Amino acid sequence: MFCSGCGQELEAGKGFCAKCGRAAAPIVPPVAPMPGMEYELAHYAGKVRVLGILWLVYAGVSLLLGLAAMSFLRGFMSGGFGPWANGSPFPGWFGPALIHFAWLMLSVRAIVCAVAGWGLLERTQWGRIMAIIAAVVCLIKIPFGTALGIATLVILLGYRNSTLYDSL
Repeated sequence: MFCSGCGQELEAGKGFCAKCGRAAAPIVPPVAPMPGMEYELAHYAGKVRVLGILWLVYAGVSLLLGLAAMSFLRGFMSGGFGPWANGSPFPGWFGPALIHFAWLMLSVRAIVCAVAGWGLLERTQWGRIMAIIAAVVCLIKIPFGTALGIATLVILLGYRNSTLYDSL
């Protein structure tokens, strides 16, 4: 190593130059470079892809479980079993109206989740918005809807994540 002031070769272990007295610059190990933007985008794209697949799977599973629950509700409300097997205390229109309302809510939630998953896989701006809407709607569906909703909000919200999603 040489002195930056006079060019004299420095002795090993000395912190200053013996000729001019200038302090030697400490030798600093090289710092590892920060990951580039390409790495950040690839990492974020993988997260968005997994999130899109999870929304599609969640839509399918919730639709199948909803169909099973609807058939149970239909049997329960028709008086086939349960506490109202001998007669229902509700008016005759209440059971079918409740079943139609449940079908409507189940269908809308499954469609919103499927569209959110598809939009995330296509990396569209409306897909991000639909996923945020689906996340908020599914937060009350404990435990899987809540977990998927929180993960979606963490991955898609925020300035950094918004910028990364726009760059995809």
